[in-house]
Amino acid sequence: MLPDASPPPVPADDLALALELADLADAVSAVRFRAADLRVDTKPDGSPVTDADRAIEDLIRAHVASVRPAHAVLGEEGGSSGDAEWRWVVDPIDGTKNFARGVPVWATLLSLQHHGDETCAVISAPALGRRWWAARGHGAQCNGAALRVSGVSSLEDATLSFTDVRDFARLGWGEGFARLAAGCRITRGFGDFWSHMLVAEGAVDCGVEPIVNEWDVSAARLIVREAGGSFSDFAGVDHCRGGNVVTSNGRIHAAILACLAASPPAEVGGA
Repeated sequence: MLPDASPPPVPADDLALALELADLADAVSAVRFRAADLRVDTKPDGSPVTDADRAIEDLIRAHVASVRPAHAVLGEEGGSSGDAEWRWVVDPIDGTKNFARGVPVWATLLSLQHHGDETCAVISAPALGRRWWAARGHGAQCNGAALRVSGVSSLEDATLSFTDVRDFARLGWGEGFARLAAGCRITRGFGDFWSHMLVAEGAVDCGVEPIVNEWDVSAARLIVREAGGSFSDFAGVDHCRGGNVVTSNGRIHAAILACLAASPPAEVGGA
């Protein structure tokens, strides 16, 4: 079935449900954060997963099944369930390494897609006391205040945020990242969801990640766009299917991509 030429309006109860799901997630994560008995396991790809990750995703899946039984779900821990035009995309805890170490920079990421395009999204970071949300065509907010990207118009005046710098070189983007970092006024490794939410807030001007999955960026895609920013992969294609991602205030997006184009990706087994 082809998507409608004119996407349906965002029902208010869908955004309300997304915020309700975030409340449920926060109730679990707040209790398990820095818990003495927190269980941390290692997944086959070497990344950590905690009992909180699994409990939150299970809770969200169960609640969606009870109130939106026709909707599909894609989650980091449980994969894809269902095949429908409406789909929830869930990262129960983005920043699990931080969560497991007691660092407060982590969040639950939620979005609702219609034919693969986000209609509403919530990113909730209770340890930071911040929650960002957006509905398509209705703007983006953080803690009730409207979001707007920065007005910085040149790379040399920009602040760049990024994830683990070693991943850029490992995945073949080392030269391009070095050129981008050298061209910016300030560089900071805020990482993960926080890079992109700081872009949406106008606190930084661009965020880059060399490797992401759909659940890492689906919610951020809508929030950044609704705040007036730009979202793409390193080739400039606007999608959230995974790979890599650039968010920016839009004004410097082309300059960022030009820097990154200096490094075509290397072949990396298992990436």
